[in-house]
Amino acid sequence: MERRLVEVRIRPDTEPGYLPTHPYVRRFWIAALGPGAVADLLRLTAAAHRGRPLKAPLNLPTLISEGLAAHAPDGAIEVGTTVPGLSDAHVARLRPALRREHQRTRPPARSPA
Repeated sequence: MERRLVEVRIRPDTEPGYLPTHPYVRRFWIAALGPGAVADLLRLTAAAHRGRPLKAPLNLPTLISEGLAAHAPDGAIEVGTTVPGLSDAHVARLRPALRREHQRTRPPARSPA
């Protein structure tokens, strides 16, 4: 089945966060969601900045459920310019060593997912 093209645009950020290319996103969000979901988020963000559509990412449902992307009323996909810090629930699922490393980074607070 062919994936449909989706329009992508930037939505206003409502909380502090990290640029999608920041090492925090690559280190901790990949551990929380997996590399495919984070790669899809990076593609969505790049498409939004370029104003170009792209094929609907395979991990779009995960990104939407995590609040990293959203459906707009007109059917477009919206992504923020920043990625929030992990929620406490995400941190609790990290490996112990990575959880300790995360604690040392002191990211912006985020409500539980």
